[in-house]
Amino acid sequence: MDWSFQLYSARNFQPWDKVIQTLARLGYKQVEGFGGLYGSADAIKAELDKNGLTMPSGHFSLDMLENDSATALRVAKLLGMKLVACPHIAAEQRPADAAGWKEFGRRLAKVGKVYQDAGLAFGWHNHDFEFKTLPDGSTPMAHILDAAPSIDFEMDVAWVIRGGADPMKWIDAYAGRIVAVHVKDIAPAGQAKDEDGWADVGHGTVDWAGLVKALRAKTKADIFVMEHDNPSDFERFARRSIETCKTF
Repeated sequence: MDWSFQLYSARNFQPWDKVIQTLARLGYKQVEGFGGLYGSADAIKAELDKNGLTMPSGHFSLDMLENDSATALRVAKLLGMKLVACPHIAAEQRPADAAGWKEFGRRLAKVGKVYQDAGLAFGWHNHDFEFKTLPDGSTPMAHILDAAPSIDFEMDVAWVIRGGADPMKWIDAYAGRIVAVHVKDIAPAGQAKDEDGWADVGHGTVDWAGLVKALRAKTKADIFVMEHDNPSDFERFARRSIETCKTF
């Protein structure tokens, strides 16, 4: 398996050419893009090519996806992506009830059609808020996916757990929708406070060996993206995480 790396994890450790060189040296074959890179898409593509890396997936803001699809499509095609993922909606824009989240799902389906019509896959990438129970006992994530059966699911397992949910239940319920996975670990309670409580993969509390086995067996996920939202040393995180994942 070719493990990917979300370049957002290295945003504080630029220049990007050095980051990409480091990832290639550590054994990564793929990376995942994010909005902060796309203004330099040509230079990033040149560095990826130079170091034998590809970018099969990327995160794009809802604003760009919805209001500047020409730029998003140009960037995605230039960088060789096959999956475009929308990763977030600001807190002040989030619906408060089931009806609102269903409408948001339909909105995503409409946005996604533009990219699907261009030959790309389109999906939603979760955080924790989609798993917080609504007043009626339902969850936003279910409403998003059920209201938009045409879109895919890039599952960030650690955020599912932080949202208070059981990732295996979501894997079982939406196995056919999961096309990519964020591989991120959670530090034991009280540890790694300077890194927002995240851990290098295999050095935290998440059963990644079991989850990777289940994801391979039950879903069509073929992009597994290493991520740490706030590492104090991105090279340490990248190295220790791929060392762990090569044992799966």
